[in-house]
Amino acid sequence: MGRIDDRLRQLGLELPNVTVPVANYVPWVRTGALLFISGQITLGPDKSLQYVGTIGKEFGVEEGRQAARLAAINVLAAARNALDGDLARVVRVVKVTGFVNAIPGFAQHPEVVNGASDLFVEVFGDAGRHARAAVGASSLPRGVAVEVEAIFEVM
Repeated sequence: MGRIDDRLRQLGLELPNVTVPVANYVPWVRTGALLFISGQITLGPDKSLQYVGTIGKEFGVEEGRQAARLAAINVLAAARNALDGDLARVVRVVKVTGFVNAIPGFAQHPEVVNGASDLFVEVFGDAGRHARAAVGASSLPRGVAVEVEAIFEVM
């Protein structure tokens, strides 16, 4: 067990197994020292969809933050899979993009995506600080409220 596994345990987080994509793409691609994680949605530990709906209609900002956190947990699960189970190989989180399924006029996308950003900092410390985009969308796959993708520097 590595330091990141210990940190996940301290946070009470158990990463799920990676779900196989149902389309013509892969969950991650590594090129050189960069690991690109495909967009992850809000699948719960039992693989059921969570947070299906729109921020500003079915969900408020705090629920959106929780949805972003769940999507980020799935990002970490994909990264763990790509790194043969060893998240301690993450040097830093480079870039995070969060997509928020929101009502027209909604302007708190950054506050929602903070749920993902905060998780990465909780897990990796200063190495979890990253560049970021928080983007509004009129819909997301399967009707979920949030999708998160990330780029990691790895060894």
